[in-house]
Amino acid sequence: MAEAGAQTFRPEDRVRKHRDFIQRSPQTRKLRLAHFLVVIKPNTWERPRLGLSVGKERGGAVERNRIKRRLREFFRRNKDRLPPSQDIIIIALKGSSPLTYHQVVEELTPLLV
Repeated sequence: MAEAGAQTFRPEDRVRKHRDFIQRSPQTRKLRLAHFLVVIKPNTWERPRLGLSVGKERGGAVERNRIKRRLREFFRRNKDRLPPSQDIIIIALKGSSPLTYHQVVEELTPLLV
């Protein structure tokens, strides 16, 4: 059974600073999926962190927030199965707005260890 609080999404689980989004390293990996571009790079924390980028061309505010909620929910439920000390930045690509949560899970499952 998971420890208490293991499935929360705290502020320290987020990539917030612009420099953390754009900073490159030799270990940076990119994975292009059907609806998302995923950038995985090392961080100095001992836990995975999530960064999201959903541009205005993905739809109105309601659609963009729906995409972000589904991505955060995937991260929250699976963060103990993600590689530790990694920043995972997910960029929504064209066509990502009508996805259900189950479609997001199917597409992002390869990220899990």
